Amino acid sequence: MEVRQVDAKQGWQWIVTGFVIFREVPLTWILLCATLLLIAATLALVPVVGQFVFTLLSPVFLAGLMIGCKTLEQGGKLEIAHLLAGFRSTPVPLITIGGIYLVGQVLILGVFMLVGGNVLMDLLIEGKRVDETELKNVSGDMLSASLVALLLSIPLMMAAWFAPLLAIFKGLPALDAMRISFFACLKNIVAFQIYGVILIALTVIAAMPYGLGLFILIPTLFASIYASYRDIFTDADEPG
Repeated sequence: MEVRQVDAKQGWQWIVTGFVIFREVPLTWILLCATLLLIAATLALVPVVGQFVFTLLSPVFLAGLMIGCKTLEQGGKLEIAHLLAGFRSTPVPLITIGGIYLVGQVLILGVFMLVGGNVLMDLLIEGKRVDETELKNVSGDMLSASLVALLLSIPLMMAAWFAPLLAIFKGLPALDAMRISFFACLKNIVAFQIYGVILIALTVIAAMPYGLGLFILIPTLFASIYASYRDIFTDADEPG
């Protein structure tokens, strides 16, 4: 399995390819993403545990969408049932990836609170009154905590980006999939920077008309993940 280093411009090309994949069956894509959002919203109603469960299952849902992308690529039909395709294939490594990602998020949250978040919680929960100097200190702590959390979140996201695809298409164990995903993203960090900047700009634009543009952008984002996988892993031709 070769991991390619692609040109920076491919970051934009992944989004373009993602949109092309979306445009093939836009209604089905919108229904798929709406169903996933409904699942997330339903689980969110369960205090604390619901969000943890969704994080655990997110790689399984993502794997299903990626199987759908591969089906489209091979001339097949994208169906709502693809959302659950990951459960029918290899759910254990996918859920393990979700578990590792969840633990990483919890640890990052702990660091955030340690660096400066606990001060803000005291202000919000206990309603402490502070003077202008204390407020500046709190703001500085919050900024530092946010930067630290961001720096820690990026490697975690890199490890999780391709991991579900490598688990579902290559049959890799969770840790191996996350390790290869991290180094694949690191090898193509410039392309991913371009990709990220463009996505941020597109998100702002998509949110302007009452968020209606997100109905196009979110499916395009999912499809662009598959596009980036196909571009970087050159021998990604395994049978679906």
